[in-house]
Formats: sequence, C-alpha cells, structure tokens
Amino acid sequence: MARRPDEVAFETWRRLRLARGESVNVIDLYELVARPRRLRPEELPVEERQALGARALEVMYPGFEFGPNSGRPETEPIVLAPYDPNWPLEFEAWRQKLLSALPKAPSRIEHVGSTAVPEMPAKPVVDIQVSVGDLEDEMSYAPAIESLGVQLRSRDQDHRYFRPFAGRPREVHIHVCRAGGEWEVRHLLFRDYLRASPDARRDYLEAKVAAAARWPDDRMAYTDAKSEVIGKLMDEAERWRLKRSSDRSQTSPDIRSRSA
Repeated sequence: MARRPDEVAFETWRRLRLARGESVNVIDLYELVARPRRLRPEELPVEERQALGARALEVMYPGFEFGPNSGRPETEPIVLAPYDPNWPLEFEAWRQKLLSALPKAPSRIEHVGSTAVPEMPAKPVVDIQVSVGDLEDEMSYAPAIESLGVQLRSRDQDHRYFRPFAGRPREVHIHVCRAGGEWEVRHLLFRDYLRASPDARRDYLEAKVAAAARWPDDRMAYTDAKSEVIGKLMDEAERWRLKRSSDRSQTSPDIRSRSA
C-alpha cells in the first residue's frame, strides 16, 4: 500500500534533520507537506500544522514528550506588546513564589527571554529559568511548581517546560534546566548580549516582527522563523563574551605584585 504524501514528506524531513541538524526546522516540514498541494507553508490548516509540529518535536529534541493532559484547547494568537516596565516586577514576584514553594532552593532563578531585555517589545509572557542540580529528579521541583498554577507541558533531555493550566492566562513560562548546562548558559548569554548591544536588539526585533506577521497562529513556527537570526546573534554573543573575558583578565591586578 502506497504511503500518504504527508508521511513521505515527514520521512524526507526527518532524514534531512538527522543529516543537517538544527538548520532544518518545522517550517521546512510544512514546506514539504504544502508544496505538492500548491500551498504556502502558512496556508496549511492550523490543526494540521499542530499535528506535524507535535511529531517534529520528538525528532528535534531528544527525549521529548508532552506532559499528561497539558494541552490548551484554544489557539492563542502571537501579539508583540511594547516593553512593559512591570515585567521585571512580575518576574520578581514569581521568583519569590518559587523560592517559597520549592523544598530546596535552586542554584539560580533568572529572568530570561525578551521580557528580560529593557525596551524590547515581546509577547507579554514572562520567561523564568530555574537551574537545578538534578534535572531528572522531577519530584524535587515539579509538584511545587505546579502548586503555583502552572503545569508540566513538556520534557526533554535538556529542560522541563511549565505553563499555566488551561483556562488561566498565559502570563508566565517556567523553564527548569540543569545548573551549568548548555541550556542555562545559552539563554543567559543571549539575554545579556541583547541587553548590551543595541544592534543585536534591532536585528532580533526585526526577526520577531517578521515572524509574528507570518506565523500569528503558530508558536512553534514563530520560534523557528527566528532561528537564523538567533544563530547569527549567538555567534556574535560568544565573541562578545570572549572579548569581555579577555578584557577583564588584562585589567585585573596582578595578585603577585600586590603581595610582594
């Protein structure tokens, strides 16, 4: 029996992803499915894109799985809001709630994402990064976080993602990651570089606006549409980090000369 065209497209995309890595994303999958039907990727029905995206996540993120009963039935449009000076205050309120709820204090709790960058327009959702010593020990943090009105939406080998239960406003996302791991380091570096570089903020904002215009009903495609710019900015951020480290080492006083 011949396979359905969408199954052939998915298998083609899966092989491309395994061969080329992160440069192949969910938008490429949409393109492979849409092209034989003479559609643009964004013209695929929302429900079809959601189903394709859910399958793609298992390929893109090792160990990926959704939390039980964690769906939100409504389609929430992507709208960029002007920077709100209350966002850092909202983060601080959540940080205090997390510290009170968690049985063991995490290594760090950080405000990440665009709402953590002054003057950066963003989706009005505060992203919080919680770094823990043992990511696999979910019982040490998941029940406490869920007691605050958010639930485990997904897990993969690098992080756990919590968002508000269905029926509650999507005002916060909580990401639990491994202290000192790549997830933690990359998100903090990206935030710090955006805070430090007006040019980086401009480039990222242009990518965000374009992605929101094309994918207002698809959060996964919205994220992937920014991936090329994010990759470029991460390369810049790494050079910026190395230069800062070099500058600090050159200006640090010589301990031996001070003690002589």
